[in-house]
Formats: sequence, C-alpha cells, structure tokens
Amino acid sequence: MSQFDIPVPDTAAEAAARTRLDGLVKPLGALGRLEDLAAWLSAAHGCVPPRELTDVRVVVFAGDHGVAHAGVSAYPREITAAMVRVFLAGKSGVNVLAALAGARVRVVDIAVDDDLDGVPAEVVEHKIRRSSGSIDVENALLPGEAERAFEAGLAIANAEVDGGADLLIPGDMGIGNTTVCAALVAAALGLPAEDVVGTGTGIDEAGRTHKVAVVEAALTRAGSVSDPFELLTTLGSACVAATAGFLVQAAVRRVPVLLDGVFSGASALVAREIAPGAERWWLAGHRSTEPSQAYALKALGLEPILDFGLRLGEGSGAVQAVATLRAARAIIADMGLLADLA
Repeated sequence: MSQFDIPVPDTAAEAAARTRLDGLVKPLGALGRLEDLAAWLSAAHGCVPPRELTDVRVVVFAGDHGVAHAGVSAYPREITAAMVRVFLAGKSGVNVLAALAGARVRVVDIAVDDDLDGVPAEVVEHKIRRSSGSIDVENALLPGEAERAFEAGLAIANAEVDGGADLLIPGDMGIGNTTVCAALVAAALGLPAEDVVGTGTGIDEAGRTHKVAVVEAALTRAGSVSDPFELLTTLGSACVAATAGFLVQAAVRRVPVLLDGVFSGASALVAREIAPGAERWWLAGHRSTEPSQAYALKALGLEPILDFGLRLGEGSGAVQAVATLRAARAIIADMGLLADLA
C-alpha cells in the first residue's frame, strides 16, 4: 500500500477564527465547545468563516462476522441482510435522523452473508466476500482481502467527494460488530478483553462474560500483531478495512469526517496507523455506550460532541451532531463584533 499524502489543516485560518471568535458580541469563550468546533472547521476549510455544510453524506458499511456464530449477540446474523433492505427502503434509524439533518444515506455491501438478490447493483459492487472467519478460531480474512477492502473504501470516499460531499459520516451494520471492534481495540492498544467488551446489542451479564472469553480467545490466537493490515486480516473484517480506507481518503481529499460509534472508532484507530495525521480531519460525533470506543477516542485524541447514551450504530449518533457543527459555523459567520457596537 502506497504512502498517503495527508494534508495539514490550515493553522493560519484557525488562528484567524480564534481572533474573530474572541471579538464576537459575547464574553470570551462563552460559547464553549461551539467556538472550538468553529475554529476546527475554519482550519479544515482554510477560510473564515468556514463554508456551509450543505451536502452531508452517510455511508453505511454492511458486513457479517463469523464470530456471530459464537453467540456473542442478542440477534441472529440474518438481521444484517434484512437491515440492508431497510436502509434501501429509507426506514432505518439513521434514515430517519439523516432526513432531519438533510443528509443522504448510502448503504454498501462489503461482506454481508447473503447474495442480496434484487438490490441495486451499486450496493454490491464493492463486495469482498460473504461474512468473515470466526476470529476466536481463525483469521477474519484471507491474504490480500484487507487490502482490497481498504481500496474499496478509498474508491467509495472518492465517489462521495466527487459527487459534492462536504461532510462524511461512516455508518455500520453487522451482527457481531462490537465483538470484532473490542478485539481490534484491545490488540491495537494492549488492553485486556475485560476492559473493552460491552453489552453490544443488549446481551445480559452472562452473555457479556461469554463474549469476553471469545475476545480473549481471539487475542490469544492472534498473538502480537503490529502491522495494521495484518491486524485487519487476523482480527478485523472487510467492512472495518473498507471503513478505514474511507476515513483515510476523506483526509486526503480534505473533507471533514464525523465518526459515529464503536465501529468507526475502531476503524479510525487502524486507519491512523496506515496514514498518520489523517485523524486531524476527523471529529467524534458522539459517545457510544461501548467501552472500546472510549479507549479508541482517547488514543486518537478526540472528544465526542454529543453523549446521548446511544448504541445503535448505522451513523445514527454522528448524524445528530451535524446540527451542532452548523451552529458552530453560524456563530462565527453571523454574530456581530464587539468592535462594531456604537
């Protein structure tokens, strides 16, 4: 995989934004995090005020995981394929919430364990495989599949940016997602399974204990893994690899990203290893209830914008932070200056 040329956000624009924010008709720092976000957007756009966020796009990366057969979820794996059709019908949680934000939702099948007969061709054009290996007993992917999935993510990001996107949100759909994410974060950060495993879709305490044992088995089997593509192959999935590619290419193309929950957090952790500096183009949209996300965001140096106790995935948490970003832009664009007061 070639070296990525990750641009640096405009520090001069950020400094100019801070100066303007300090001169607005308010006490210094009175708008708190909104001021930080306004300065961040100014740096990303290279101008003060930053441009309006008019074309927001959510891409839901769908895929199944072999580890779901180990009984780590409250729901059967068949839900993944069924949910792809729900996204296409516009009836999922993220569809409803994205509509309120004026955002578009696209779903892509990266590794759904179903042929998805009858869905539009563009949904399945980047499919890498059906499901993945059960990470407690075998590698998730075959050699080369992580790289192929990553390249699919690059292509998907390019298509969205070429289509006019000015803000990207990675979503996810896949039974077993939180188990894979817990294993990835634990392996990447050297954490024990007990610290990173949550209740996922709503399993009880006995179910969580079993899930911890499954993740421990996966970590023991994988051993020490440092190369990010080896990590994706051993403990990840094609949809994590594709999401990582999506995040990296958004940074290459200078398009801000709002990360969603546990899945995009784990993907971002791997993406940063592939392309250091890409994290400067990402914001954390919300705090998930899954513990592995907190560790991932701390390692990335990101603070969630919202904390609503959400654990749905799909991009549903991040899309609600779009309104906050627009509010941040509005204050720096439309508020008056103290210097202009008569």
